[in-house]
Amino acid sequence: MTLYDFCYLTWPPLFKLFLRLEIYGRENIPEEGPVVIASNHLSLLDPPVLGASATRKVHFMAKSELFKPAWFGALIRKLGAFPVKRGEMDREAIKTGLTLLKENKVLAVFPEGTRSKTGELGRAGGGAFMMGIKRKAQIVPAYIYGTDFSRHKGWPKVRVIFGKPMEYDPNMGTGRESLDELGARWREEVLILRKAVALEDESHSS
Repeated sequence: MTLYDFCYLTWPPLFKLFLRLEIYGRENIPEEGPVVIASNHLSLLDPPVLGASATRKVHFMAKSELFKPAWFGALIRKLGAFPVKRGEMDREAIKTGLTLLKENKVLAVFPEGTRSKTGELGRAGGGAFMMGIKRKAQIVPAYIYGTDFSRHKGWPKVRVIFGKPMEYDPNMGTGRESLDELGARWREEVLILRKAVALEDESHSS
């Protein structure tokens, strides 16, 4: 059993116990083929929560600073992470992401580019979708709620909801206009998922 397999078996029940994790829409993750899961980003807990919630092994781009010290870098590599240098065009990271998708694997991206400091959904950087378009991957929007503990009182309650794969022209280019348009559509999809969470909260409180 690999480290990833061990964590995939043990983390979900632990997250359900300590974070009251609830997962919706797992059936929207395609069972095969290249997939990009595009999620909002609230905290450093998002990658393990998203990975534990998905039905397939998920690979993440993580800022290169997290790979120091070396032992920790080796650990998170085993859990599906690979480094990216933020603030620049990291060709090696892009090459890694494209290779993963070519091998019909699942890549997770955070289109906002960084964690939200307010909890609100930021503007999507279209470049986050470039690799998916190049490999004609299915793009699954996802919304994470509750991992930013400091903004919520009481016992944490975390939710992950996966939307249906976004429709887009598989032959579309990767120019800035096309990527920005796809990024704007992703943002709309995630806001719909967020509204679904809010409506559920209202139904429970009424």
